[in-house]
Amino acid sequence: MTALVHLERTAGVATITLDSPANRNALSAQLRSELRDALDLVSADTQSRVVVLTHTGPVFCAGMDLKETAVAAVGSEGVRELPGILQRVSRCPKPVIARVAGTARAGGIGLLAAADVVLAAPRATFAFSEVRIGLIPAVISVPVLDRMSPVEARELLLTGELFDAERAHRAGLVNAVAFVDHRDGSYEPDDELAALDDLVALYVASLLQGGPTALAGTKALLRRGRDDSDERYADLLEMSAVQFSSGEGREGAVAFAEKRPPSWHRAD
Repeated sequence: MTALVHLERTAGVATITLDSPANRNALSAQLRSELRDALDLVSADTQSRVVVLTHTGPVFCAGMDLKETAVAAVGSEGVRELPGILQRVSRCPKPVIARVAGTARAGGIGLLAAADVVLAAPRATFAFSEVRIGLIPAVISVPVLDRMSPVEARELLLTGELFDAERAHRAGLVNAVAFVDHRDGSYEPDDELAALDDLVALYVASLLQGGPTALAGTKALLRRGRDDSDERYADLLEMSAVQFSSGEGREGAVAFAEKRPPSWHRAD
């Protein structure tokens, strides 16, 4: 079985790469399992001091694998594993940088929001698409609402509208955007990726200047103001899982898999 998550450790930096472009790096059962394992390894690795979470292909992460969800038995929805993944990111004793060079949707936004620093290319786009497929962004609300402006979050979570990297930055979801000055007409698409990699390298170099124990302690200190307890995730997971198993949630997942509008898009 081909691995969907790769872990590379070099010079104190652990790079975790989501490598399932065929399904837009969706959180399939295999990818979830491999991502958990990679996060556990870097958390325990005394040689790794900074973690970079990145991706192959044009999509950072499309969220839960809805093709799996459409056929999942009640009680075995993949979303039930999402709290543990988000906690592994946020509780990692090393600073985690999310490198977002493309699309992020739904649970994919939750994954990047759980990181300490989010760096995006100008081409990156975002959408809380849950409501449009009959789901509730309950579980990801823990890291998302901790980062975002309440006014922006209310609009974007309710409408499911697409928004760009610049707005994500204004809303607090993204720390910095790797803009490219192309006024001289020399702009090439790959310039954005090069600028993003330069920005990631800049943040990595800055974080490597911190003492490992001091960074871990500071992360723990910063988490004191966030309730990402098992109890809170359990409450929100129940809300999310019930909706995944509802008629509306099933219809949304099946409609997505069949590439058609869900039933509520059609006039009665």
